[in-house]
Amino acid sequence: MTYRISVDSDVCMSSGKCVADAPEVFRFDDDEIAELVPGATQPSDDRILDLARACPAGALVVTDAESGEEIDVG
Repeated sequence: MTYRISVDSDVCMSSGKCVADAPEVFRFDDDEIAELVPGATQPSDDRILDLARACPAGALVVTDAESGEEIDVG
């Protein structure tokens, strides 16, 4: 299975955890909300799950790249 990670900007609380943990994937936008770095390579599935689970706001959304279904990272 291949996962994709994205940021729900309505949920992001700007903690900076994702930016600190994966600066090659995430950065802050002008409003200090996390966003994906343009052109960034998606991390491995295991890394994606670790990053999503570490987000204190639950703003990192994991989806199945093929089906588009959201994955519960619980």
